[in-house]
Amino acid sequence: MSTSVNNKTKCVSGGAPKPPVFRVVSLLLCLAPLAWSVFLAGCVVGPKYTRPSVPAPTSYKELPAPGTANTSIWRPAQPSENLIRGKWWEMFQDPELNRLEEKAAISNQNIAAAAANFLTARALVKEARSQYFPTVSTNPSVTNSRPSTGQFGGLRAGSSSSGISVSSSTNYSLPFDASWEPDFWDRIRNGVRANVYAAQASAADLANVLLSEQAEVAVDYYELHSQDSLKQLLDSTVTSYQETFDLTQERYRAGLDSEEAVAQAEAQLKTAQAQDTSVGILRAQYEHAIAVLTGQPPSTFSLVAAPLHVTPPQVPVGIPSELLERRPDIAAAERAVAAANSEIGIAKSAYFPNILLSATGGFGNSSFTSWLTWPSRFWSVGVSVAETVFDAGLRKATLAQYRATYVGNVANYRQTVLIAFQQVEDNLAALRLLSQTIQQQDAAVEAAQRSLREATVRYQSGLDPYLNVISAQTVLLNNQETAVNFRMQEMVADVQLIKALGGGWNVTQMPSPLQVGDKTGASAHPRHR
Repeated sequence: MSTSVNNKTKCVSGGAPKPPVFRVVSLLLCLAPLAWSVFLAGCVVGPKYTRPSVPAPTSYKELPAPGTANTSIWRPAQPSENLIRGKWWEMFQDPELNRLEEKAAISNQNIAAAAANFLTARALVKEARSQYFPTVSTNPSVTNSRPSTGQFGGLRAGSSSSGISVSSSTNYSLPFDASWEPDFWDRIRNGVRANVYAAQASAADLANVLLSEQAEVAVDYYELHSQDSLKQLLDSTVTSYQETFDLTQERYRAGLDSEEAVAQAEAQLKTAQAQDTSVGILRAQYEHAIAVLTGQPPSTFSLVAAPLHVTPPQVPVGIPSELLERRPDIAAAERAVAAANSEIGIAKSAYFPNILLSATGGFGNSSFTSWLTWPSRFWSVGVSVAETVFDAGLRKATLAQYRATYVGNVANYRQTVLIAFQQVEDNLAALRLLSQTIQQQDAAVEAAQRSLREATVRYQSGLDPYLNVISAQTVLLNNQETAVNFRMQEMVADVQLIKALGGGWNVTQMPSPLQVGDKTGASAHPRHR
């Protein structure tokens, strides 16, 4: 018992006399463990957080059973697999696409803005945590003053009458103020939790922006090269139509055909040439879009023309319940629910009194040489309690507001999950049907080619007019353009499926509560992975 008393006495007095500022700070530090123990032992203000329940189907409706047809593009993920890897675009095995994706991660301005928002959220966590500790301030001053001689009947400075002397004086002051509000009612702790959850949500938002922008790069990339495929098709079509036009002219000069046939062939040729030229409009727009996505001015960016000749890679889909852990937008929505739950605790803490420990100490003297001496010390220590007696229902309304916000965030979370399931099902259905559609369209192209060959032979034999050839050419070109478009849609749907599955992200990449508040939090930055 004596040891405890001696230690306590030493903590307050510090043994040998010390300047008041040290005594004040020592007092607050000695009170901190006591207040903290009371805080931990006291009641927890605010509801306990549990993740909202969301019903998840056991399997995807549009995912065919193993061993059935149409499984060349996707496959169920095996337990030993890590689903989609981090750099998901490498599945397409395209070095140019890899380069663009890496460039977008570094230079895309939407990603940079989301990264800045994450850093802002981290700073708010540090601001909230600073309230756990006392605040110490100082305001040193040196004041020189001289009273008015009129106050003493017009006496001059330095003169005296009846023992009265008027002269200037200097006061030296070095005060220190310390204050601390113990978190008895979880107001600060709930505030820290809310900011931590908000920072985690911001990190998930950053990952979601990163995924969206990189998916858009891949979509625009394949749409651009589909325009290159159309350009290649129309180039060959123009060449073929030119040959047919030349043949028609020769037959007209030989008296084997009419001027009407020549005009029809020329119109067909000019129409194909116009289509061939117009393809460049959309390609240029896709190229400009990719430039902006990768943080470059469109005037300095170009991609080499390359027709679309790529097979969509197999995408490991997994099971629906895993989607909750793989989508950054779902994680962000869930963290918003957690933050709203903590804000309810903040609103409830307003019903309890605010307890403030304050202390003031320092040195003051009119002599500079005696300014920092022990007799010049001054100090005061106090406790204040503030409680709202009447607020016309303000606290009750505020609590109702935060509870309604929580309910709304729960609804947003569940809606985000439902939309995620929908997007996966949409793209699975698109890939399943496009796989069949492309086969059917390829068969239609082959049939159109046979029809054109037959129509050309009959025209050259004089059995049919040239109008039949034009009709056959038009049907073939339309079918070929449709085939190119379906293959482009298949690549886009494959990219969108990967995006709907969360890319290579999962909740383990979200920074922990400690990481969002300390100096190592940058290692949890999604752009640094």
